[in-house]
Amino acid sequence: MDRVALRGLRARGNHGVFPREREEGQTFIVDVVLGIDTRPAAAADDLSKTVHYGIVAEEVVDAVQGEPVDLIETLAERIAQRCLKHDGVEEVEVVVHKPDAPITVPFDDVTVTITRSRV
Repeated sequence: MDRVALRGLRARGNHGVFPREREEGQTFIVDVVLGIDTRPAAAADDLSKTVHYGIVAEEVVDAVQGEPVDLIETLAERIAQRCLKHDGVEEVEVVVHKPDAPITVPFDDVTVTITRSRV
């Protein structure tokens, strides 16, 4: 299976379990890797035979900016389900980064990674 990857999609969302996170919001970064057979698109040089990654990027940002959830696990699941609605996408890996997570010790990043498929 071929891969189409979008890395570093950034959007502001109000996700989290603490009131400050819900009120002030924070930046989330999302990576998605779409599993798709790109051979039909390559053979025909035809965008309609593959996934339009610009549209996927917009949908990911919409999910982050959308209805708040407590957990980034829930946000990752929402993003994965949106990606799988695209024709030809057989599987997706979603990584949600929460670089401003409310942690009291020095850290670089917090991530949740999930993989989902049509099967």
